[in-house]
Amino acid sequence: MDQKEKATAFAALHQKGNPVIIYNIWDAGTAKAVADAGAKALGTGSWSVAAAQGYTDGENLPMEALLSTAKSIASAVELPLSVDFEGGYAEDPAELAKNVAKVIDAGAIGVNFEDQVVGGSGVYPISRQAERIRAIRSLADSRGIPLFINARTDLFLQEGDRTKHAALLDEAVARARAYAEAGGNGFFAPGLADEELIRKLCEASPVPVNIMMMPGVSAPKRLGELGVARVSYGPGPYRAMMAKLKEDAAAVFTAAA
Repeated sequence: MDQKEKATAFAALHQKGNPVIIYNIWDAGTAKAVADAGAKALGTGSWSVAAAQGYTDGENLPMEALLSTAKSIASAVELPLSVDFEGGYAEDPAELAKNVAKVIDAGAIGVNFEDQVVGGSGVYPISRQAERIRAIRSLADSRGIPLFINARTDLFLQEGDRTKHAALLDEAVARARAYAEAGGNGFFAPGLADEELIRKLCEASPVPVNIMMMPGVSAPKRLGELGVARVSYGPGPYRAMMAKLKEDAAAVFTAAA
């Protein structure tokens, strides 16, 4: 498939009730392993990609390093690739569009794009984030690539007290609608775990909903029953792999002592 065909195929995988599973990767090696395991599409996780190169999350990884990683993954595996692009490494819509063009050039057919103010606090006002999404959509359209914009809200992730998540639902729905109108293809709500709130969000969102696996979140099959169309694993795979590596290395050093 060429890049346009991959983008179209990726969008088709987002089926409400039958979610596409994104077991997040961080380099070409993990991409091949996950592809061989049966993945239908690939997605990087910003936390994992940064950590694998010695950086913390939050756009601390140089953008050129991120682009190089994306290019190596796209070259190594034929599956559609979505790149976690955080806040796009820019606040200004025009600069943001230029950066997304580089992600497309690297071979990606989708991006995660979040509404938190990277390096600041809180989230962008709805109108401002919609303007930023609109710039990405316009750029992708001008390139003839139906880029899948997974518009992420950090409302729930920034509120650690899950008992307060119900009070955030109306704003999340408003953001889902505004982001969709601006050209977003999916709505990502990491941090949301309550089944009833997930169900309500899926019913109200005009675009497919993405939920991230984390402690307290239901299994993918159950999320599908709630209406979820995409399930991602975020930094979970990286953390699990590093824990196993550390355990194995410690056993070797202990035995050799």
